[in-house]
Amino acid sequence: MSSQPGTRRSTTRPAEFGRVAVLFGGTSSERAVSLDSGRNVLEALRRRDVAAEGVDGIEALVAGIALKRYDRVFNIMHGGAGENGVAQGLLEALGVPYTGSRVLGSALTLDKVRTKQVWLALGLPTPRYERLAPGADVAASARKVGFPLIVKPSLEGSSVGVSRVFNHNQLPAAVTLATRYAGELLIEALIEGGEYTVAILDGVALPSIRIVPKGEYYDYHAKYVAEDTQYLCPGLEGSAEEELRSLALAAFNASGAAGWGRVDVMRDQEGGNWLLEVNTTPGMTSHSLVPKAARAAGIEFDELVVRILETSLPTPAGTRT
Repeated sequence: MSSQPGTRRSTTRPAEFGRVAVLFGGTSSERAVSLDSGRNVLEALRRRDVAAEGVDGIEALVAGIALKRYDRVFNIMHGGAGENGVAQGLLEALGVPYTGSRVLGSALTLDKVRTKQVWLALGLPTPRYERLAPGADVAASARKVGFPLIVKPSLEGSSVGVSRVFNHNQLPAAVTLATRYAGELLIEALIEGGEYTVAILDGVALPSIRIVPKGEYYDYHAKYVAEDTQYLCPGLEGSAEEELRSLALAAFNASGAAGWGRVDVMRDQEGGNWLLEVNTTPGMTSHSLVPKAARAAGIEFDELVVRILETSLPTPAGTRT
């Protein structure tokens, strides 16, 4: 496998992919972003002469598979059933190849608490945290973690339901917001420093991106709406960049993720890296980060989409991790 992802182009002929279902939309809180990502992926595949069709949600996908309309799936359905192992388990059971992580990697990484437990067991750095099950003593957990801290749902992405909390008075509102979403809550120490992300493509960590929002934080608006967020790629230089990419790849592999994805990291003021989460189905919108990192590695958007689709093909040995 090449360690320099920008040095080659995909060599798969479009016909070898067969009929591709681009799975997007669904019913999660990230539906709007997924629709945007799906449209971009679909258009890119068609520009590369791949026979691709957009499919909104699991039910439509099942119906199409029953009619033998699809040979493989490009999964770009963010959150919910698209990332928690449900779609992956369905496709495994039906024998339909698909992009992205397998069942275990998908289910684990969507759960931020369990992902952190795996990282800590392996000695990988992640901010201290407390898991909040229903009925937990929020104030006691906050004291253990210490202020400032972050309250967020354990099963959501795209900064949905996330609050930064600097004192006890702000806790109730943060918990109220986070409990609008399914799953447990997570209280995590707020790392003050630079925010970075590292895209992974077919076993290779792409150049890191340092995210510099105009406002104080990289929230949903800064991610998907604002036009003044700065993205510095690569985010670091020399050994610091190599260290960050190596950590991200280790975290990605440790969590059972595969194919492609993105690892989010905070870098504190002393230069320490702290793992936040893995995204196994990252955005592919005009504001999204994986396409930016790929471009810095010499991979334009259409090529990136095809390279991701290639990860649904068997490896030369006939197996796939």
